Amino acid sequence: MKHVLVITGAAGSGKTTVSNYLSEHFQIPRVVTHTTRRPRRGEVDGRDYYFETRQSMGQLHLLERVEYDHHLYGSSYEGLQKAWQDHDMATIVLDTKGAQTYHERLGEQAVVIFLTVTKQHALVKRLAKRGDLKTAVKQRIASAEYHRDLTLPDELTATAQVITNDEWEHTQQQLDELVQTLQ
Repeated sequence: MKHVLVITGAAGSGKTTVSNYLSEHFQIPRVVTHTTRRPRRGEVDGRDYYFETRQSMGQLHLLERVEYDHHLYGSSYEGLQKAWQDHDMATIVLDTKGAQTYHERLGEQAVVIFLTVTKQHALVKRLAKRGDLKTAVKQRIASAEYHRDLTLPDELTATAQVITNDEWEHTQQQLDELVQTLQ
C-alpha cells in the first residue's frame, strides 16, 4: 500500500526539517504543494512550492485547500500521484485542517505525524531564525490558524503519530521507527 506521511503542527514545529530528513535519509519524495504567498529567500518554484496567483490556484485539481495568514495553500491529486511514481511513500507538509482532509479522503494511506514542542516560545524563536520578518512573525503567532495548529484535532487523536520535537536525535529515532513499520 502506498502511504503519504502528512507532517503537521504549528509554524516553527519543524515540519520542513522533518520532511527534508525523510527525503535525504529514506529518499521519500515530497509532494510539492501550491501557494499564493510570495517566495521566501532561497525558495524555488516547483521545488519548495508552486507559487500561484489566486486565479491559477482556482484552476487546479486540488485534494485540499486552505487559507492561512491571508494566502491560499493547497495540494493537488496530480502532485501526490507524481510523488508516488518512484516510491511507495511520499511526504507532505500541511496545517492541521489539511491533515484532517487527507485522513478523511485517503484513510489508512494518510499517516499523520503531528509535531509539537514542550515550550511554545521555542516556536517563535524558530520562526525568527528562519528569516521571517519580525512583523510577519508577530502576525503569524497572533493568527487563529497558528493557535489552531498548536493542538492535534480530536478527529486525529486516535490515529496520528505525535512527536515532541524538542531534541532532534529523539525525533530522528521516532521517524526511523515509523518508516520501518510502513515498509
